[in-house]
Amino acid sequence: METNRIVHAAAVQLTPVLFDRDGSTQKVLDTIAEAGRRGIQLLVFPETFIPNYPYFASWQAPATIAEQHLRLFEQSVEIPGPVTQAVGVAAAAAGTVVVLGVNERDGGSLYNTQVVFDADGTLLAKRRKLMPTYQERMIWGWGDGSDLKVLDTAVGRVGPLICWEHYMPLCRYALMLQREEIHCSHFPGYIGRSGFAQEVEVTIRHHAMESGCFVVNATGWLNPDQLVELCPDPDLRERLAPDSSYTAIIGPDGRHLAEPLIEGEGWVVADLDLQAITRRKLRMDSVGHYARPDVVRLLLDPRPHHTLEEAALGPVSGAGQPFPPPAEHQELAARVAELEEELRRLKGE
Repeated sequence: METNRIVHAAAVQLTPVLFDRDGSTQKVLDTIAEAGRRGIQLLVFPETFIPNYPYFASWQAPATIAEQHLRLFEQSVEIPGPVTQAVGVAAAAAGTVVVLGVNERDGGSLYNTQVVFDADGTLLAKRRKLMPTYQERMIWGWGDGSDLKVLDTAVGRVGPLICWEHYMPLCRYALMLQREEIHCSHFPGYIGRSGFAQEVEVTIRHHAMESGCFVVNATGWLNPDQLVELCPDPDLRERLAPDSSYTAIIGPDGRHLAEPLIEGEGWVVADLDLQAITRRKLRMDSVGHYARPDVVRLLLDPRPHHTLEEAALGPVSGAGQPFPPPAEHQELAARVAELEEELRRLKGE
């Protein structure tokens, strides 16, 4: 690991343009351009920012959300496609590594997807949330282990995860084992449950300490008009708690590097001195001198899972002839024949 590397990083808390892929994308492009002017080297956006997080699945009855589900599908992002091309161009112009959350459309399915662009605009990764949370399972499909990877970028080794994937400790450990330096996370924000901001804080600070890495975390925000559109029930809307956004940057010692943002739109900016990772790991390296692989270790399946796989079958032995049974079936049949013969002998037949 190099010493004396400083990364100027930012996490942004923004309101999307609801159900408007082009509008939310333009907001992303404008923010990346601003990051370039401010000399930001790493920029993290909220979860599924384009076009927006499916809040309606949380706040409306399942039988009533079909129209909004369709609107979300129609405004979601194909990867690669025009949106990722535009973001890549913007990242290259700004010289900024970008971690962005989108609703990905693939065939007739949607996925909660992170896209990561290097500072030259290269699309380094498209990774899907492994397990949608609770009501999200009505909206998104599952990811797999093929993209659970740490990425080499212009700012260092970046490990991305989404929201409650942080409560899947083996997924976090998979990134820790790959020596992530900067963990990039995002949550939807404003999910309406009291105390969620505190949950996010505990989660990201704990991961920073356990992994011995920096965490750059971005959450979303909604304005009052958007709340009315997404939650038309005034009684329910009154009970929604706004304290569920928590955009922050955390050091390897678990401490805040800047004041966190819990309300409204804005930026959290900090300088990451990557030498702090070494200082932390000299005391506690959870995947090195503080690990016990002889007692516990991780099994990871990195294969992509597809709905169609062609079977590798041998040639048919003869036209119209059945395939021979598998070897284990032949062995079982032979053993059954032996037992039947032994039974006849005992009966004196």
